[in-house]
Amino acid sequence: MNTPICDFINKYAKKDTARLHMPGHKGVSFLGCEKMDITEIRGADELYDAEGIIAESEANAGKLFGFGKTIYGTEGSSQCIRTMLFLALQGAERTERKPVVLAARNAHKAFLYSCALMDLDVEWLMPNEGERSSLCTCPIMAKQVEQKLLEMEQKPFAVYITAPDYLGYSPDTRALAEVCRKVDIPLLMDNAHGAYLKFLRPSQHPIDLGAAMSCDSAHKTLPVLTGGAYLHLSEEWVEKVGHQAKKAMEIFGSTSPSYLIMQSLDKCNEYLAEGYPEKLAAVIEKIDAVKEFLRKQGWEVMDGDPLKLTVFTGKMGYTGEEAAEVLRKNGVECEFADLDAVVLMATPENTDRDFEKVLSALGSLQKKEEIKAVQMPLVLPERKMSIREAMFSQWEEVNCEDAVGRICASPCVSCPPAIPIAASGEEITAEMVELFKAYGIEKIEVVR
Repeated sequence: MNTPICDFINKYAKKDTARLHMPGHKGVSFLGCEKMDITEIRGADELYDAEGIIAESEANAGKLFGFGKTIYGTEGSSQCIRTMLFLALQGAERTERKPVVLAARNAHKAFLYSCALMDLDVEWLMPNEGERSSLCTCPIMAKQVEQKLLEMEQKPFAVYITAPDYLGYSPDTRALAEVCRKVDIPLLMDNAHGAYLKFLRPSQHPIDLGAAMSCDSAHKTLPVLTGGAYLHLSEEWVEKVGHQAKKAMEIFGSTSPSYLIMQSLDKCNEYLAEGYPEKLAAVIEKIDAVKEFLRKQGWEVMDGDPLKLTVFTGKMGYTGEEAAEVLRKNGVECEFADLDAVVLMATPENTDRDFEKVLSALGSLQKKEEIKAVQMPLVLPERKMSIREAMFSQWEEVNCEDAVGRICASPCVSCPPAIPIAASGEEITAEMVELFKAYGIEKIEVVR
């Protein structure tokens, strides 16, 4: 598969051209990548009005994924989340009431920011009692969504689900899509952690399972520079709003998209076309072997996302943070750790030596007294203000202990996982304060 963006910039970098255009580094090396960093010069095309090399590269990506439409983003899934919601609104029935979206509670803060920007209300989906739920995971069943839709006073313009979530859990997307189809609303998937799912055999990508739109952070699981992302539309939604998709991406993106990131997405097409499914299957086999070894050692290992190694550490007597520190001392840096779990993300670019280090580190730990898992409150706090009103209000920062009874302004969370404990506009409860402390958050922004 050709790489038109890379080819153009490689040729340009080799020319003895006086760069009397942006960027200001003029191709002079400071970090080492400057020769390949350009702007929209003649022949370089424009991301949001692509007709040349970028259009050709996006068409290559479209062939690889095989959906209705695939669009590049250079500002991560955050840009694509806003665009998905905007496009779903464009395809919805007109109403005098404020639009409402039905969403699983473990949504990334980028979702809340999007709701604030577009003045959307959210009805939250919570897990059933008895389900393991945490800040990062919110198990949702299709029957729950179906029941919630019957109970809602106002029909939502979309259902929004995060899957795979930070720990690797995914619901039955096909069943969720069927529920949404029955009531003629789109299923939007925050698939930031699952760009690779298309290349499993069979595909487990949400668009193939019936989702209307999906945002994929290419940089999270594919060899793409940080910020590289895809927005995917199903064929049905291309017919509805496809002509608006690029303009919508432009509304929520910089007018100076990174050509370094676009080259990375372009080069990834070649990588995906040259035996990637086989490489993916091989590394998943290695990850499965690591999981099996750890289970035999007594660790609780999550099933789900095949590229994630999520270890619940409490049964062995450790917090996830303690396990992460042991891994760090053995030359392994994890993706995320909290009180309950440690999460490691692998790709075909990881070596056998990487997995050996994990086994050596966790295999050396002796079982201690069990630590109980932290549970998220299953009762939603009272909503006092809209998300937009709270987020754009005047606010002050207070200590956690002084926040009980106050209204959350901008969501205060660590990143990762960037999943809010309290959503903007909600009254902060004592239960929430305990969770803030558990995640090392000492101060909270509240409406003044």
